[in-house]
Amino acid sequence: MKTIIDNLNWRYATKKFDSSKKVSQENLETLLEVLRLTPSSYGLQPYKFLIIENPEVREKLKEKSWGQTQITDASHLIVLCSYIDVNETHIDAHITNTASTRGMEVENLKGYSDFMKNTISQLDTERKQIWNSKQAYIALGQLLHACATMKIDATPMEGYDPAGYDEVLGLKEKNLHASVVCPIGYRSEEDATQHFAKVRKSKEDLIEFI
Repeated sequence: MKTIIDNLNWRYATKKFDSSKKVSQENLETLLEVLRLTPSSYGLQPYKFLIIENPEVREKLKEKSWGQTQITDASHLIVLCSYIDVNETHIDAHITNTASTRGMEVENLKGYSDFMKNTISQLDTERKQIWNSKQAYIALGQLLHACATMKIDATPMEGYDPAGYDEVLGLKEKNLHASVVCPIGYRSEEDATQHFAKVRKSKEDLIEFI
């Protein structure tokens, strides 16, 4: 248990990455599997994860991130996107996948399918987008924890122009929206932030048993 806490104390929002250090393909594949295994409401996974490797694209995204160097200097840039809209097509695909994975007949899942369709159909597009974005943040939390365990630095970022990202990456046409960004890699020795004491509320202030 102590290792978990040690890892979480080790991590911080890296301000300057060492651009010469790269996350290995093996470690990257592990993190991608961590993202794939993220829990989501109904198991629908209403999101998609873009791994931005193209230097030219990352330069354009840096411009949409107010010049923050993490976007270009990190080993990899992960853009966690959520679907703008979720409809019956997504639910049908999920039901088909569930039936195939568990060796079931699609017809046997009709009640569950109808329940999801009825529930989600009552949400307007704005509420769906908010709900989907929340699912992407669950994935972000799982990613950050995994990175800390693997001693890979990660910086969750909301300091960017979401509409600008959507435009550069052509997301709107794909029914996607850039919910949150997370560069990963290895901290630079020049990043003084790594030496700062971690500031958090006390457990007494933060947690209440009822």
